[in-house]
Amino acid sequence: MTPNAAQLAARDIFRAARIIPVVSIDDPGAGVALARALVAGGLPVVEMTLRSPNALKVTEAIARAVPEAILGLGTVLDGSQIAAAIRSGARFLVSPGTTPALAEAAAACAVPFLPGIATISEAMRLRELGFRTLKFFPAESSGGVAALRGFQPVLPDLAFCPTGGIDAAKAPAYLALPNVAGLGGSWITPAALVAAGDFAAIESLARTASQLFASAPAS
Repeated sequence: MTPNAAQLAARDIFRAARIIPVVSIDDPGAGVALARALVAGGLPVVEMTLRSPNALKVTEAIARAVPEAILGLGTVLDGSQIAAAIRSGARFLVSPGTTPALAEAAAACAVPFLPGIATISEAMRLRELGFRTLKFFPAESSGGVAALRGFQPVLPDLAFCPTGGIDAAKAPAYLALPNVAGLGGSWITPAALVAAGDFAAIESLARTASQLFASAPAS
């Protein structure tokens, strides 16, 4: 199947920042402050997970107050969540894995959707539906850099966003792979710093992380 425009645009997300902070936060005010800190630190692309009760409200607040942030919603588990996520202001969506029903809904999604995979067979099935950029999750426990290196020669037209178990020490090896468009990580937004409201420290972590991809070629 030929990719639609939204699916093709998924890879463009990583042109702004190849490292995507993955955030779970329940307070809209704190979410806005966090998004501002990440943008100021050079990481404008942010994935807000749907793991907190107020995730959609936080997304709405960030979309209004920090329009320069490229905000996505992750942990999308079924198609019924897609419309509400888009209404909240999400500019892209991410799933941890992909059921047949979710893949069908994602293929028709009006914004870029990164469906999750953990194996090469799952990647091949999504490729048949027209997807060309996929989330690789949980990255470290699913084979990490070695697995993605093995994917590349047999699926050269696919790009991946590995997420799960990646930290500042492991990120450069992933970013060096030709089939990694970008990666997701929570080390930039530690729960302790978020809880303490230490957004200056988070901005500093974001600035350090942004330097990891400064010289790495995008896929």
